Amino acid sequence: MLVVYFSSATDNTHRFVQKLGLPNVRIPLTRGEKPLEVNEPYVLVTPTYGGGVSMSGKNSRPVPPQVIRFLNDEHNRSFIRAVVAGGNSNFGTDFGLAGEIIAKKCKVPYVYRFELMGNEEDLRILRGGLLQNAESLGLGPVSEELRELALGH
Repeated sequence: MLVVYFSSATDNTHRFVQKLGLPNVRIPLTRGEKPLEVNEPYVLVTPTYGGGVSMSGKNSRPVPPQVIRFLNDEHNRSFIRAVVAGGNSNFGTDFGLAGEIIAKKCKVPYVYRFELMGNEEDLRILRGGLLQNAESLGLGPVSEELRELALGH
């Protein structure tokens, strides 16, 4: 099982993913870095940008441009199996909006959303859900070693 994630310079998403204890790889922050290419099924974890559009009426781009670039690569997109989004509940119905958009466009389940850098309950729920549902999500069987490592994290 692989977690592919993007985290802005604040590193909120990075800290959350590291605490999950699952194999992971980060989408580059800048265009100057080598683009990421994945070759196995993954769950995507992304923050939501520009929250509050439904309240402000302004046009927003909730999916980070780095994530769009990554998913615009047909090879990378072919391996996405589920989406998780971070966000800010202060933005009402826009909380975790990036996950909804990506799930709809890529025709995969939007399995979880968490606030800012998440908390211990978010980690427990998401980790357990991913491990229990890995096969049904198409993330492959989870080895006993990975299960113990992640749950012992």
